[in-house]
Amino acid sequence: MSIGILGTKVGMTQVFDQEGRAVPVTVVLAGPCRVTQIKTKQTDGYESVQLGFDEVTPKKLNKPELGHLNKTEAPPLRHLQEFRVPSASEWTVGQEIKSDVFAVGQIVDVVGNTIGRGFAGWQKRHNFARGPMTHGSKNHREPGSTGAGTTPGRVYPGKKMAGRLGGKRVTIGKLPIVMVDTEKNLILIAGSVPGKRGTLLRIVPEVRVGK
Repeated sequence: MSIGILGTKVGMTQVFDQEGRAVPVTVVLAGPCRVTQIKTKQTDGYESVQLGFDEVTPKKLNKPELGHLNKTEAPPLRHLQEFRVPSASEWTVGQEIKSDVFAVGQIVDVVGNTIGRGFAGWQKRHNFARGPMTHGSKNHREPGSTGAGTTPGRVYPGKKMAGRLGGKRVTIGKLPIVMVDTEKNLILIAGSVPGKRGTLLRIVPEVRVGK
């Protein structure tokens, strides 16, 4: 049973399928990850497996993080994330999780942070149309009216306005795996995934809602 894996985005390229069609893919360096903690219903009230990824020098972690990893004799790992599972008895502390936990054709969900684009206006952030460019119009990229006048005399919460764009946690679902390179721990996923090169990604088997 696959619980998922952590990895980093390497970039995008294309491969050709058996029918000669070019398929855009994202290259992900998946793992190797290490099981650093196992939680059970008896000890924590739920079942989960904690994976660590990206070994670094000890000076890049604080004392609580190093103490947590030293309990299981794990090396200094930059990223720690939990994966909920029906039963954690299938895994052991110290076990390595590599790219071979996935197979070609398997459907996965990819979670990551989108590229941050700073402060953006209405057109770029919400895809609003611009105002007239001729006939003396001075409302080219301005928001226009944002609410009523005397009643209610304020702008309703949640109004789409200019603000911070990107840098949010996003899940892209139902992406098929095109290729798995177990020697280099690379996974080729059809389509695009959130983030830029080097972004931390969480790859899990497809979550089917209502089944």
